[in-house]
Amino acid sequence: MLEALQQGLHLIASVENILALFGGMLGGVIIGALPGLTGAMAVTLALPFTFYMPPITSLMLLLGIYKGSMYGGSISAILIRTPGTAAAACTVLDGYPLARQGKAGQALYMALYSSCFADMVSNLALIFCTGMIASFALRFGPAEFFSLICFSLTIVAGLSGASLLKGLISACFGLLLASVGMDIVFGTGRMTFNDVNLMAGFSFIPLLIGLFAIPEIIKATSPTPPPAIQADMGHSRLTWADFKRCFTSIFRGSLIGVVMGAIPGIGGAPAAYLSYSEARRYSKRAANFGKGELEGIAAAESGNNGVCGATLIPLLSLGVPGDIVTAVMLGAFMMHNITPGPLLFEENLPLVYALYFGIILSSLFLLISGFFCLRGADKITRAPRMVLFPAILCICLFGAFSINNNAFDILVLLCMGLVSMYMGKNHIAEAPFLVAFILGPLFEDNLRRSLLISHGDVGILWSTPICWFFIALTALSLFITLRKEWLERKKSPDPVEPPNEE
Repeated sequence: MLEALQQGLHLIASVENILALFGGMLGGVIIGALPGLTGAMAVTLALPFTFYMPPITSLMLLLGIYKGSMYGGSISAILIRTPGTAAAACTVLDGYPLARQGKAGQALYMALYSSCFADMVSNLALIFCTGMIASFALRFGPAEFFSLICFSLTIVAGLSGASLLKGLISACFGLLLASVGMDIVFGTGRMTFNDVNLMAGFSFIPLLIGLFAIPEIIKATSPTPPPAIQADMGHSRLTWADFKRCFTSIFRGSLIGVVMGAIPGIGGAPAAYLSYSEARRYSKRAANFGKGELEGIAAAESGNNGVCGATLIPLLSLGVPGDIVTAVMLGAFMMHNITPGPLLFEENLPLVYALYFGIILSSLFLLISGFFCLRGADKITRAPRMVLFPAILCICLFGAFSINNNAFDILVLLCMGLVSMYMGKNHIAEAPFLVAFILGPLFEDNLRRSLLISHGDVGILWSTPICWFFIALTALSLFITLRKEWLERKKSPDPVEPPNEE
């Protein structure tokens, strides 16, 4: 083992590997901050360039792009209310209000520190708990996935704003749009209206950009635009007291990200929303969530970045990719004649240790890359409105079009922007819609697969201890949320009746 450690250190300790990791990290942060240019797209485009690289160098480059893009989405989410990545959508809820209050620096640095801490926790989980977490994730079948997603959907209650009814309406609308496209079992079209563009359903990135960015662009071009964001980093630095106050939510979010990242197919966005909901549920400042609360940013960013290292757990130990990016990384392994799985630790142990050393360095490089990019982040909001918002609109349109090279996605973006404007005017929360849209296909897929396996017997949905565990968590979560709302209503003063004039 000691010899394998030395060989792994020798493999990673080269200028090419360090530059590949740092360059990938820096490029990933920049790409993640651009709306529509996702980390999966960047890793896919970088894959052909790694063909002639040594295996460890190519993996370092792809790993850096992946982790950098996961954090980079928070920059545009905070400054211009346009999440660069799907995982950063939850950061908008408190990040943009803080930027409007002149505290963009605090929001950006909280996102950076919580991302780096969660990334470090995720890396340690990958190194020390790979076997244990992978064996636990391997026990998940369709029924277990369904119970997990039911638990994840309970966060809708926590993100509904002032009205639970409006939140449920928003969530139902998200589930409705998620069901558009080809039926996952019978292969027939649903609500496609014989339009070929709807056969694959609505693309997530155009819908996400339209939901958050278009209303802000419309507001900025109105006769009475909102005040400009003051993003001077020197006057809104994060203090140690702020970080200490949010540490519990950061640590909890990191663990949530690790667990959900180790389960293939979940991704960073559900982990971020679940972490945010749990932080809001247990926070003493819950009433401030959604209005500009640092703890909300800390929870969201720790949740989505806690996924990064954990998605490599099923890839390395079982050969099963945890998400789209790790599926591309699986292709990188295959290009170099390396097969992930149990045999990887027997046949290429030095490479595994080299990868571990690189993963440990990645947390430090993420911090350095974040500092480097944040030095110029405040200049974005200082640009004249007549330059900034047309440029944002062009980037949004390009990002939406580049997903499928289809002009229909631009139409989806613009229509979703109008829907978002209507939701904003009627005080309907966007977050429940987004959560339901993300989890809707997984919810339906695992429910129908479970019923097909059991030949229609619904008892399969509570047939294992894991199912019962998540059912209990779902019931407990709903009970705590409803009890908390009932107590808040009980504490609120009764409306004063007008005096009788007779």
